Amino acid sequence: MEIEIKIKRDPKAEPELRKVEDNSTIEDLLEEIQKELPYRIIAARRNNVTVPLTNVIDGPCEITLLDMRDPSANQIYQRSVIFLYLKAVFDVLGTNNVVVANSLNKGIYTEIRTAAPVTMKEIHGVERRMKELYRLDLPIERKVLERDEAIALLEKAGYSQRLRLVRNSPELDTIPVYSIEGFYSFYYSFMVPSTGYIDLFELRKCRRGVVLRFPEPARPDVLPEYRDDVKLYNAFGEATKWGQLMGIRYVEDLNDKIEDGTYRQVIQTSEALHEKKIAQFADMIARQGKRMILIAGPSSSGKTTFAQRLCTQLRVNGLSPLYMGTDDYFVERADTPKDENGEPNFEDIDAIDLELFNSNMNALLRGDEVDLPVFDFVTGTKQYGKRITRAQKGQPIVIEGIHGLNRTLTAGIPDDAKFKIYISPLTQLHIDDHNRIPTTDARMLRRIVRDYQFRGHTAQSTIRQWPKVRAGEDKNIFPFNGEADVLFNSVHIYELAVLKKYAEPLLMAIRPDEPEFCEAVRMLKFLKYFRTIEDDSIIVNNSIIREFIGGSVYVD
Repeated sequence: MEIEIKIKRDPKAEPELRKVEDNSTIEDLLEEIQKELPYRIIAARRNNVTVPLTNVIDGPCEITLLDMRDPSANQIYQRSVIFLYLKAVFDVLGTNNVVVANSLNKGIYTEIRTAAPVTMKEIHGVERRMKELYRLDLPIERKVLERDEAIALLEKAGYSQRLRLVRNSPELDTIPVYSIEGFYSFYYSFMVPSTGYIDLFELRKCRRGVVLRFPEPARPDVLPEYRDDVKLYNAFGEATKWGQLMGIRYVEDLNDKIEDGTYRQVIQTSEALHEKKIAQFADMIARQGKRMILIAGPSSSGKTTFAQRLCTQLRVNGLSPLYMGTDDYFVERADTPKDENGEPNFEDIDAIDLELFNSNMNALLRGDEVDLPVFDFVTGTKQYGKRITRAQKGQPIVIEGIHGLNRTLTAGIPDDAKFKIYISPLTQLHIDDHNRIPTTDARMLRRIVRDYQFRGHTAQSTIRQWPKVRAGEDKNIFPFNGEADVLFNSVHIYELAVLKKYAEPLLMAIRPDEPEFCEAVRMLKFLKYFRTIEDDSIIVNNSIIREFIGGSVYVD
């Protein structure tokens, strides 16, 4: 029997009517469609819910095909290539003791825990096995196990952290597992149907570990250029040490502390670590006599709070910082550059009046009186006469803006005057050794909560804008983080348990017929792993997390 369905070849395409056989799969549809599409289809949305390509079509529906340009499909590919890597490590080295740690060097940093450090020869052997598994096109099978069956399998496989999580979650009646040739692992979302979908990857030795690399959403058909992010590597290492200091590496460690009430000490310790780091930066700036402090980082990093706390620590050093942002230096609205859709692109560096900015900053450094502009966002023009300022001798100027690390912004200012700071929340909290918590997810939750609290935006609108935000970061922020003199990790290891209380109702308000519903479902599944910190009154009013949940001394 045939069923009539609607199919969209990509999320922006118009739906086409098509007849398919009852109980065929979405993958069956691709046999004739894939060759007409620019990129490999990884997953699909069925009636606005992300599903794997093995999903069976058993009634009328609308199906949207997704390639790696879609965030959901990209995550499915990442998850699948990690699983392929784990299988290859097991086949070549005989161990599943691998930690999938964090984003690094345009890929995922991992550590293979063996008696002796892993060698280049072993890494090449793992990569060859991955390519062999790709050519064999083996099925990636999904099974849903009863609770007791899953616990037995976890014990046999030695997945101690996942076992702990399952045992502490009595509401989990069934547990999904994936396997390739009898090699099992546990993931909370979908995979591609077979190893034959996982065609682009690369392994690179990186200090004590291995970086697993794969394409980025913007260019799904090529591997990105390799970049050695030494400062990020060190920052993630420091975050791991901070977690150990507080006795937290996995979500269940945090859940235990929420359960027994010791999370309050975690909050206090995390805040103290932030304050100590900010004080160290202020000491460096004072000691080196730097005049221009440039602060940049991706969305929801906590730049505003960090900048204000840095100013406080500079005052402790006997300095009187002048604080300003770059938003007042936008070009006139009529001169704003356009993006690929013809819409104003305020995140491009060409949206900044660079000549005026450099002229004003050099005048301040000389001690001249300067009529600083104030940008009127209603009229789209700069206003003058409202902020006439003169910097005192030795007075530092603290500037917060997304382009702070880009040399183009300060091309006319002497390098020896600058001190550049990159800020980002770099979490090292894991669900288990094979399931990391992406920094991007943590930042999006921060932004969802903040945009609702202070900007009147729904979670739906924030999720809708997120891919555009990410694309702007990939162009304007991440390529320049290596320019920083220091890196500040703005994460609080407890924060997802706090954000959960605020984010869950906002995500649950997104209706099933809205395009953002599938992302909301994914985030809600993720948040289920965390117990909630209901009482966040202990969080001080100058905390970075207050910038998002409210109660900040710096943000109205």
